[in-house]
Amino acid sequence: MSGPAPFAVRETDFSGSPTPTLEARGLVREFAGFPAVDGVDFQLDAGRLLAVFGPNGAGKTTLLRILAGGLRPTRGQVLLDGNTVDVGDREWRRRIGVVSHQGFLYGRLTVAENLEFYGRLFGLSDLAERVPERLAAVGLEDRSRSVVRTLSRGMRQRLALARALLHDPEVVLLDEPYTGLDAHAAAILRDVLASLKDGRRTVVLVTHNLGQGLELADRVAIQVAGRFRWIDDRDRVEASTFEAFYRDVVEERA
Repeated sequence: MSGPAPFAVRETDFSGSPTPTLEARGLVREFAGFPAVDGVDFQLDAGRLLAVFGPNGAGKTTLLRILAGGLRPTRGQVLLDGNTVDVGDREWRRRIGVVSHQGFLYGRLTVAENLEFYGRLFGLSDLAERVPERLAAVGLEDRSRSVVRTLSRGMRQRLALARALLHDPEVVLLDEPYTGLDAHAAAILRDVLASLKDGRRTVVLVTHNLGQGLELADRVAIQVAGRFRWIDDRDRVEASTFEAFYRDVVEERA
């Protein structure tokens, strides 16, 4: 990271600590008896970003789908500010922003029309100001009239991020947001994600890119076979040796 985290790192043992913004307790999701997510626990305070790394098939996307309300857990709870939430409830979805592989964009609409459509779904009344602001934040202000199906993969990914942040969510969930981005688009995304660490939002980022994830993270987890095999504060991670450590954890030698 370019500088220290804006908030003090709390102890890993959180007993007696202030109520966390986002918490998972014993999350399990089974498919035909197989646990894709197998007892995941974490706590993440407002203003902090958790980067989740892991090999293909580790259950990272399934975990995000649970948090996003796309899947109900077989067992376990998700809590916000200490209160259990119904991840399938519409009100929960109003409080989160999601960037996934799907994008949730309409190819026949223009860039601006996509954001205006979602803004109306959320009942936003200031779209004339909000839409240009979000497009400027992701470097798409000059493409507002472009039809989405004509955009490059990187532009669509940036638009998906603008859509996810349009309603100013408390919790932001990102599944491999760097996929398909060129260096310029990746730099824009990195700046936007860094700006989310403003003390108000909680961010969970799933990525295969160890360097980019570590640069942004306040907490780091390695998920293997559905479980968080390792989780700790970013300040306790040595970036120069993390790749080797990651391989050891995945291969169960750590």
